Amino acid sequence: MTQATESLRMASVARAGLVAGIVLVLDQVTKHTIAAGIAPGEEKKFLPLVDLVHYRNTGVAFSMFSSGGTLVLVFTLAALALLITYFVLHPDRPWLWVPTGMLVGGAIGNLIDRIASGAVTDFIKLPHWPAFNVADMSITFGVLALLWVLEGPRQRRAADSA
Repeated sequence: MTQATESLRMASVARAGLVAGIVLVLDQVTKHTIAAGIAPGEEKKFLPLVDLVHYRNTGVAFSMFSSGGTLVLVFTLAALALLITYFVLHPDRPWLWVPTGMLVGGAIGNLIDRIASGAVTDFIKLPHWPAFNVADMSITFGVLALLWVLEGPRQRRAADSA
């Protein structure tokens, strides 16, 4: 491994760590603020079409796999291990640090809740949509960003060479 590759890897890891740290802090602060100000099951109007709620979600997205406990934990840790391995092996991939940081920060934010209390605090409620939190938003946008980073440039290169 060259010095330039190692330097690039360390810069990417630092950037991803910063993104993950920001997501984690925002997630935990907002969850604790909601837990301190809204009783479980209670709803409060916040903005038009947005309510603040205090729901305890034992599953994953849309409460799937409720009471999945160990299975959810193992799946999450395996997915994180795969992502981090890919990230470390591809330090030259432009912008890969953004979705990696978003996904790691969101996953750790929800894992903290699962381990500490057996459920994740969801608090943002839109009409006709399940409640969610900052970690969920980061994971959702992180997946979209990962798809763009992995597939977007390849599609452009293929179009340019045609």
